[in-house]
Amino acid sequence: MPPAGTPQDRPGRDRIRPPATTGAAAVRLKPPASSEEDEARDALHILPLSILPLETPGLRRARLIKNVRLETVAELFNDAQTGSGQIGINQLPKCFGIDDPQFRRDLRKIAQIAEAASFDVYSLRLELRRLNIDVDDSDALRLSQAKRAELTSYMRVFTRPLIEHVYGIQCSEIASMDELIRLFAQPDVEEARRRLQMTADRLDIPLQEIPAFLEEYADIFLSLAYFKRCLDDIVPDVQGFLGWMAELYQVSEVRRDTRQGRMLDEIGHDLTDIATSITGRFESFDNRSRDFWRDINPQSFRSIRDLIVTHHLTIGGVLCGLAVKMNLWKHRFARGGGPVRRLEFIRSEILPGLAHIKTIEQASRNNLGG
Repeated sequence: MPPAGTPQDRPGRDRIRPPATTGAAAVRLKPPASSEEDEARDALHILPLSILPLETPGLRRARLIKNVRLETVAELFNDAQTGSGQIGINQLPKCFGIDDPQFRRDLRKIAQIAEAASFDVYSLRLELRRLNIDVDDSDALRLSQAKRAELTSYMRVFTRPLIEHVYGIQCSEIASMDELIRLFAQPDVEEARRRLQMTADRLDIPLQEIPAFLEEYADIFLSLAYFKRCLDDIVPDVQGFLGWMAELYQVSEVRRDTRQGRMLDEIGHDLTDIATSITGRFESFDNRSRDFWRDINPQSFRSIRDLIVTHHLTIGGVLCGLAVKMNLWKHRFARGGGPVRRLEFIRSEILPGLAHIKTIEQASRNNLGG
């Protein structure tokens, strides 16, 4: 996704401005229609097809999900009684019994979207832009109000230096980024107005464009807060799984079969390496964001913005893969399970796709300096 607020050039100056649309021919997304879809768009692994401008009504009732092998499948239904009805993307024509131009166009679009490593809203903005679907002004690819409120404490890490920069005070009284934007749009303190003008001068934008800059700033760092919250949920699960898996070293099946032990060793090493690496990436983002406020200018903002956006797809892919696997583990073994059942689960559900997650994380770690 170009982030909200892609810089536009003008003679002799770099500016930070709100985004332009992708053109008159762009197709706009439909906003989600239910609270269930709100929950889905806050997830890493679910894409309700109802938010897409598909031409086939029946397809809009389905959704794409990532299964535990990190394959994208179409989920036609999901409830407590019947479970989850999943089919491969290539099975949709047979399932619907339709073969007309509209259906084929929809299938091509779905097949392209299915290649995304994660279905979080930030990764989807990037993926859907390739299909000429205009997402800049759509609520369909923004976190729900409930999720945004949930992330308030995470956002304080990024709002605190902003408020101190202009007001010279702590931001404990600011409850949301919307409130922060209103505060800066109508400053009621002379010193704050002076500092706002100084900030605008350093960013090389007119004072009246400060609220637009704040909206861009909020969206970029809200994405970071969202991923950080996902990471904070996932890491304890990974640690719990590693402890659960380590118990198998004591069972006779593993002690007699060195291949089983090597499999457990490799999985434990990979999960630890992935979790450690992606945690380090977030520490790097925190450091870079602090550097921005030490030397605020258009270039430093573009640098931190582009760094975060560049990593959206890989962060989403890694967290999505880990979340799907850990969620299934917690669901499947909530009431315990014997060693044979545990080993089969690790072999058939945890191992497939794990090397892919590791490859994504390693490549992103090597490019962190970008």
